[in-house]
Amino acid sequence: MVMRQYLLTYSGVVFALYLHHVIRAIEVPLDPNIQSELSQPPTITEQSVKDYIVDPRDNIFIECEAKGNPVPTFSWTRNGKFFNVAKDPKVSMQRRSGTLVIDFRGGGRPEDYEGEYQCSARNEYGTALSSKILLQVSRSPLWPKEHLDLVEIDEGSPLTLKCNPPPGLPPPVIFWMSSSMEPIHQDKRVSQGQNGDLYFSNVMLQDAQTDYSCNARFHFTHTIQQKNPYTLKVQTKNPHNETSFRNHTDMYSARGVMETTPSFMYPYGTSSNQIVLRGVDLLLECIASGVPAPDIMWYKKGGELPTDKTKLENFNKALRITNVSEEDSGEYFCLASNKMGSIRHTISVRVKAAPYWLDEPQNLILAPGEDGRLVCRANGNPKPTIQWLVNGEPIESAPPNPSREVAGDTIVFRDTQIGSSAVYQCNASNEHGYLLANAFVSVLDVPPRILAPRNQLIKVIQYNRTLLDCPFFGSPIPTLRWFKNGQGSALDGENYQRHENGSLEINMARKEDQGIYTCVATNILGKAENQVRLEIKDPTRIVRGPEDLIVKRGSMVRLDCRIKHDSTLKLTVAWLKDDTPLYIGNRMKKEDDGLIIYGVAEKDQGDYTCVASTELDKDSAKAFLTVLERPERPRDLELTDLAERSVRLTWIPGDDNNSPITDYVVQFEEDKFQPGSWYNHSRYPGSVNSAVLRLSPYVNYQFRVIAVNEVGSSLPSLPSERYHTIGASPEINPTGVRGAGTQKNNMEITWTPLNATQAYGPNLRYIVNWRQRDTRESWSNETVRTTRHVVWNTPIYVPYEIKVQAENDFGRAPEPDVIIGYSGEDLPSAPRYIRIRQPNLETITLEWDHPEHPNGILTGYNLRYQAFNGSKTGRTLVETFSPNQTRFTLKRTDPISRYRFFLRARTQVGDGESIVEESPAPLNEAYTKNQVDIATQGWFIGLMCAIALLVLILLIVCFIKRSRGGKYPVREKVEVLDHEDHKVDDPSFDYSDEDNKEPPGSHTSLDGTIKQESDDSLVDYGEGGEGQFNEDGSFIGQYTVKKDKEETEGNESSEATSPVNAIYSLA
Repeated sequence: MVMRQYLLTYSGVVFALYLHHVIRAIEVPLDPNIQSELSQPPTITEQSVKDYIVDPRDNIFIECEAKGNPVPTFSWTRNGKFFNVAKDPKVSMQRRSGTLVIDFRGGGRPEDYEGEYQCSARNEYGTALSSKILLQVSRSPLWPKEHLDLVEIDEGSPLTLKCNPPPGLPPPVIFWMSSSMEPIHQDKRVSQGQNGDLYFSNVMLQDAQTDYSCNARFHFTHTIQQKNPYTLKVQTKNPHNETSFRNHTDMYSARGVMETTPSFMYPYGTSSNQIVLRGVDLLLECIASGVPAPDIMWYKKGGELPTDKTKLENFNKALRITNVSEEDSGEYFCLASNKMGSIRHTISVRVKAAPYWLDEPQNLILAPGEDGRLVCRANGNPKPTIQWLVNGEPIESAPPNPSREVAGDTIVFRDTQIGSSAVYQCNASNEHGYLLANAFVSVLDVPPRILAPRNQLIKVIQYNRTLLDCPFFGSPIPTLRWFKNGQGSALDGENYQRHENGSLEINMARKEDQGIYTCVATNILGKAENQVRLEIKDPTRIVRGPEDLIVKRGSMVRLDCRIKHDSTLKLTVAWLKDDTPLYIGNRMKKEDDGLIIYGVAEKDQGDYTCVASTELDKDSAKAFLTVLERPERPRDLELTDLAERSVRLTWIPGDDNNSPITDYVVQFEEDKFQPGSWYNHSRYPGSVNSAVLRLSPYVNYQFRVIAVNEVGSSLPSLPSERYHTIGASPEINPTGVRGAGTQKNNMEITWTPLNATQAYGPNLRYIVNWRQRDTRESWSNETVRTTRHVVWNTPIYVPYEIKVQAENDFGRAPEPDVIIGYSGEDLPSAPRYIRIRQPNLETITLEWDHPEHPNGILTGYNLRYQAFNGSKTGRTLVETFSPNQTRFTLKRTDPISRYRFFLRARTQVGDGESIVEESPAPLNEAYTKNQVDIATQGWFIGLMCAIALLVLILLIVCFIKRSRGGKYPVREKVEVLDHEDHKVDDPSFDYSDEDNKEPPGSHTSLDGTIKQESDDSLVDYGEGGEGQFNEDGSFIGQYTVKKDKEETEGNESSEATSPVNAIYSLA
């Protein structure tokens, strides 16, 4: 018995089984014994591509390989005629192959061998054909000499620079560069079309700063040819320096260029047509002119663009749809638009198709008397025509075969017999291409044969999937069945699955699946069988593996590896370090369940893998051991190659302590600005120990080096010797330049100063220039050595143009950019107006407009308001609003009180002037209605009558008593009345609920929030403050009568209370 693991592979045996209705075809196995016994017509296995472009500098190889039994012989045709290889000494065929070799080492022109080649492979059972191979030699013709005139064009006009590359084979790759080989910058304004031309949507003045040369790169020769460059001369209406428009919001209008609507430069007109072949990429392109440069959008009429295979290219000017199919036919349109308008172009796309297979004919191996058929179905646009050939000749002219019938795209075979073998070719073609397929028909008479070794033993791990192989061959095709332990029923279904190639698949091997399996192959000529014994084993598992550890050098470490496995299988445990076998030295001890390392050294760092394996399976577990140690400091720093702006620094690396050095950090110190402070200069890979350092002028350098590994950084090296560079004028200007006012009549200009490596020379100073924007005034300037300058006596909040230029004793830096700053802000003027509306008795609506002179950036509005009634005023309440809010609605607490409003705008300086308005007085009808409603009530009339009667009775009694001289307790009665009057007139008495009173100094707003009282009373603006208001701002004095205390103390009699007022106080 032959023991194996999961699957048996048989060298030289390839087996495939095809089943299609009544057709049953089988590939003859490559087993040498069977191959030598069975005949087989030729089959083409390798051939060159149909369109074959070759390099003229190399020999030419045209491939043609075939198999068959007997071994096929080869022949060639060229341009439809027999090609006699023996007559041309430069041409030969490789041994046991049909591949043509054309050798030019002795001279000759490759172009003489261009043409259409076709290979034939034949033996006594038929002839197979290759596809027709069109051989072409690559060409890279020179660019024709031409003189290109100066191109003069107005700024803003569109321009196309033609490329017209020479026609290469294959076509060259086109790109544009300047004559100095600098790439041309491309964007949505300037871009290269698919035809190689360079398109300018509009020409700008800066386009004349370079020339433009079209370059063609040829694939095979790897050469680049450059066309004579175009030179542009741009006529401009505004010849000022380009930098003067850098910060202008509209560059085109600033330059005097008229803005224009888009117009298509390619394709022309409003519509076009495009045909594309199925399976290739569809590329649609729209390039438009216009000022400003238009944006391009793509759409498909009546549908969406296929997002899964659509890509926008060339700044949205090109739409690519990959792997085009018939569904991609339709109308596409591109929309070019800018702020001046839009235009669109419609492209009608039709998808054609070269032939493609629906059913490619397959080889047939039939037994004598069997039926079969070859099917050749192809599709395309237009519909391809089908032509059948047999052994390379049209089937119409072939000898008649009574067992063969041709029906369009199908050949039907009935009752085939020995000797009917042949190779059939199917050619499907239309105007866009063709397909050629070979399929042989071989009639064989072979009894079943089992191709696997006999009595196999297969061991498999429990619960794994396994295959029991039983490859077989026979003609007619045998029927294969599997049995277990000699049982009579065939195995199929549930945990078993039979494959057509003879294998039995066990989806999940269990202990009960163990046993002897028999495969039996049967056809009309006999039967063959073989046995396979299956054993189920327990899996190998690492139940506790090593874990990642971080240890110090010199310590002891243990790596665990505990294993469970099948006892009938031999277990092998191996350790790997960094995926290579670990050498167990005297510092290591390998145990059954782990590995011990004593005295851990730097070299012990790395990955450790425990591998537990048997003959059937294995398991592994990995952990990383880190030995903590930082690298030693670099040493022996040396400066060489001293130059004005550079120096070479070399050092000797220190010990990396078993953790490779990943980086070196070079630091520097200078002794002019910040002596003793070290800064990072540059960083280099850990593989180098020498570097050229770029230096700044006028710096007295000193260097040191720090080594870095995964653990950390080393100590800095000892400093190098000093090196002083010579001075130069600054190359950059300060950054962070800004201008802002700190007071209303100034502007403070600040900036970030240059550092020690940017000063470039002694006496660094800054030239500050400023002027008011959009005026013709000349620049003012001041030279300072600080980082700020204050300009005084400026108008309030106006824009200034500001420049700050660095200067030292060697010269000035380049001209700086202009930035915009603003002078100081002031208090804003009052809002233009405030309108007060009373839509009803419950609300007051305020609307206002922004100040005429904001004098800065508005940060909000401040509204103070106060209820009043006559001379009585309430508390001042405050509302704040955002700078964009110009409306406010106030909910009134009573319909009688009026309100006085003070509105101010606010900048960061503070609140400006206020505008004062009062709410209108209530209508007279409201008062009349209220009075009538009370006076006409019955209870009111009765009360008044009762009071009048009581007064009359008291007067009569008093009169009688006085006339008699008697005494009566009038004083007591008066005191009682006075006491009641005091209760009414006492200002401390009101009708509000004490539980609902709010804390002093606060007020509840309409939305429930607490409004703070203003510190300053509106009495300053009004007519006195004797009145009282409730906490909600409503007037109390209107409803209660307040006694004058002094008057009460000076008179014994009380002032009568008005009945009307008493009633109002109760309302």
